[in-house]
Amino acid sequence: MATEDTNDRRSTDDHGHDVIDPLYVAIVTVSSSRAQEADPDDPGGDTIEEIFETHGHEVRVRELVRDDYATIRTTVRSLVARRDVDVVVTTGGTGVTADDVSPEATSALFERELPGFGELFRSLSWEEVGTRAMASRATAGIAVDTPVFCLPGSKSACRTACEELIVPEAPHLAGLATSHRADVTDQSLSQYESDE
Repeated sequence: MATEDTNDRRSTDDHGHDVIDPLYVAIVTVSSSRAQEADPDDPGGDTIEEIFETHGHEVRVRELVRDDYATIRTTVRSLVARRDVDVVVTTGGTGVTADDVSPEATSALFERELPGFGELFRSLSWEEVGTRAMASRATAGIAVDTPVFCLPGSKSACRTACEELIVPEAPHLAGLATSHRADVTDQSLSQYESDE
């Protein structure tokens, strides 16, 4: 749950809805082969970072983890609890092989799902890859008042999801998800975190 100077970045849009802008973003790349080899090549993560930063947001964290349910879940859980992270985006592990567990690992943390994201993403993917879009299990939800988006690993998929869906809507989602905490004091925040 991001609160570090969030109030300084909080405003309202033309409809009076809360927005947080610029966003502080965490990116998690899920890839056993890259993690094992400490491979710096990360086209999906690099694409996500480029798009967010082009739109004035700030990537605060980049993580590389293997395709492992517990590792993914623990990493995302620690990120959504950070005060300097408004949005978490994972890339990789959304397919149908046995080690593609990113959707399960992230959705286990969701307090509220955002089914519209996956539906819209697959609709856009249909235009690019046809029937292969049905194999994508991209998903999204809110975890500890933080929007979390779980994307495929391809550069093209990350670009489509970020440019068409996430970057336009994430400031609004982050604002709405945290609007009930806009006036939370440090003391009450500490109590909230200790209850987690």
